[in-house]
Amino acid sequence: MVHPLPSPLAPGDLLYAIAPSGALRATEKFEAGVAVWRKRGYRVELSPTYDTRWGYLAGSDEQRRQQLLNALKDPSYRGVLCVRGGYGGTRLLENFQWPTGINKWLIGFSDITSLLWSSQMSGGVHGPLLTTISQEAHWSLQRLFNWLENQTLEPLKGHSWVSGIATGKLLPANLTVATCLLNTTHEPNFAGAILAFEDVTEAPYRLDRMLTHWRMLGKFDQVAGIALGRFSQCEPPANIPSFSAKEVLQERLGDLGIPIVANLPFGHDGVNAALPFGIQAKIEARADGPGLLSFPNHYRQPL
Repeated sequence: MVHPLPSPLAPGDLLYAIAPSGALRATEKFEAGVAVWRKRGYRVELSPTYDTRWGYLAGSDEQRRQQLLNALKDPSYRGVLCVRGGYGGTRLLENFQWPTGINKWLIGFSDITSLLWSSQMSGGVHGPLLTTISQEAHWSLQRLFNWLENQTLEPLKGHSWVSGIATGKLLPANLTVATCLLNTTHEPNFAGAILAFEDVTEAPYRLDRMLTHWRMLGKFDQVAGIALGRFSQCEPPANIPSFSAKEVLQERLGDLGIPIVANLPFGHDGVNAALPFGIQAKIEARADGPGLLSFPNHYRQPL
């Protein structure tokens, strides 16, 4: 169950930066990302081990797990900023118990899906990492701050694949990471949910394999609707017999009998519009026309 939202953030609040997944590579982009938050007026404290490396991970599992626990348990930190994705978040979840009574903001995407879905924190936001936020379009950046500071959220426009209207709790995710959580204790309740998927560097046959896995487990049976973002670098090599990524998504999802809106502006390699975890969302899809992902309880007409 998702609890009420944390109180809004405000410039001057203290945020804690952690690296729960892959080792930091893009130092310049990371520093630029920290600067974005500080320019907004926030104080950003870096975990002492944020730049530790252990193979492809940002330190040992225990080091990264301790970063997360410190961020959650210290009441002086109003929010948690994730450094980057990559891989490693799911390793932290083995035999892990989330602290109770925690109500703060947690921001990240890609591999951070593991933490967002497992924790089901009301302040979870599928949004830019510290290594990607400096490349966000102005409107996307403003959208993130509008949500964190005012709890207002403008609709996103896409293209309808399957017509219909549906409302439900929004579960944004990286498809690959979400698939790894299926049938574990960290899987959220899909009943009446709107799934919002994105991914990167997954060949069409791998997308097919993952979606077929969801189908065979019956995980789409109670889902209300699907919102699709960007599936970047997912096209097959030239001269190799294959479906396109779009064809796979349409074939594996299009017969579920639920509305689908695609081409929404979130994911890797482009604008990554913030999508809060667990809030009420609405899909409006009209056959071969515009599609809308909106947030009835948090919408404000832009000035």
